[in-house]
This record gives sequence, structure tokens and C-alpha cells, in this order.
Amino acid sequence: MNFHVLTLFPDMIVQGLHTSVTGRALDKGIIHLNAVNIRDYSKDKHKHVDDYPYGGGAGMVMQPEPISLAYEDLTKNMGKKPRVIYVTPQGTTFCQSMAEEFAKEEDLVFLCGHYEGVDERILEEIVTDYVSIGDYVLTGGELPAMVMMDAVSRLVPGVLNNEDSAQFESFHDNLLEHPHYTRPVEFHGKRVPEVLLSGHHGNIERWRRNESLKRTLERRPDLLEDALLTEEDRRYLETLGYSLPRREE
Repeated sequence: MNFHVLTLFPDMIVQGLHTSVTGRALDKGIIHLNAVNIRDYSKDKHKHVDDYPYGGGAGMVMQPEPISLAYEDLTKNMGKKPRVIYVTPQGTTFCQSMAEEFAKEEDLVFLCGHYEGVDERILEEIVTDYVSIGDYVLTGGELPAMVMMDAVSRLVPGVLNNEDSAQFESFHDNLLEHPHYTRPVEFHGKRVPEVLLSGHHGNIERWRRNESLKRTLERRPDLLEDALLTEEDRRYLETLGYSLPRREE
């Protein structure tokens, strides 16, 4: 997986991803990062990349030319037009299924905006996906880009030490993950559930599945509508006072 980031703050991207799981994956060459400084492509002697908006209004707008030149230089040897993600509150909300879709790409390009935004003409020219990480405004697109790259990286084979980890985390089957416990057996008067100490793998898996269903119902009931549920799952949810309409398989 090759990540490319068009940004005004490449050091922020590089330093942010060279830690923890993504840092180890970069060091091993499992994923690759190319942070491109848009300012390097400015033809202005002061390296300006923004200007006042036509029609008036507050703030500044990123100019199209430096972004266009950076993009052309980045993609000239790729052989095909890559997927370009523009990070914006106006985009589709990022989710696990989107991360899974992005993980299938060989190259992903992230365009990080700043100021009041980016000239619409360059967006129309190069952007394939408009993506948001939530309904709020940040100073720039670097943090959301790093969030998405972290989520996508976890789905790249070899990034996680335990190959099953990415598959069975929160949002697997559109359900939240079950609770986790480790030593000691008792902490502040609370014991680890006995089933987890039993060694009975079938009972443990059923307990984990039920806890996942229960937690999803309590915290994100909206996810249940599209969850992959068995008849046993449905019966358990009904014991919790929740039922879904039967769907034809």
C-alpha cells in the first residue's frame, strides 16, 4: 500500500505515522508514505499557495496551480489515475467498510486542505472521493488523513502481528467489539467473567458474540439494521427486548 499526501505540513504527516503500528509497518516496507509539500510547487517568490476569494468573504483559498503541479509530478510515473481523497466536512462519513474498500487500492492520494478551502476547479479535476471523519471543522486535513491511513493500514496484510486482529475488531459484521479482560483475575473487587476462565472455546465464542450484540444494542443500535445476524443472534436480541424484521436471505 502506497500512501501519498498532498499537504502544506509534510512533517506533521511523517511524524504522526512513524509511530506505533504504522511506524513499524513503514520501517518494514509493508506500507509506504510519500508526503508532498504543496508549497514546493508554488511559483510565487514567497511560496504563497493561497489568495483572497473571488466575490469577497472572510479567509483565504488555496490556489489550484500549486496543487495541480504537485499532483502531476506525483502521478507522472503511476501509469493510471489514482484514487484521490479530499478531506472535507462536506464528504461522506468515513467508516470501516470504506477503509476496507480503500485497502484494496495500490495507491491512495490524500489532499489536505487549509484556510477556507481549495479552489473548486482543481477539486473537479483530480478528486475521486470526498470524505469526512465527522461533523465538525478542523484547522486542516492532516489529522483526518492520518486517521484514515491508520484505519486502512490495519487492513493491509502483515501490518498487524496477529492477522486475525483486523478482521475481528469493532464493526466486524457491523457489530461493536466485545469487552476484553487480562490479568489480574480480580481488580477493585471485579472479577473476570467465569466463562473466559473456563477454557471452553465454544462457550467463550458464544459469550463474546452475545456481548458484542448487547454492546451494539446499548451504544450503537443503528448498526443492527445492517448487521450480519444469525437466527441465534436474533433470538438473543429478543431476550434483550429488541427485535428486527426478518429479511430474506
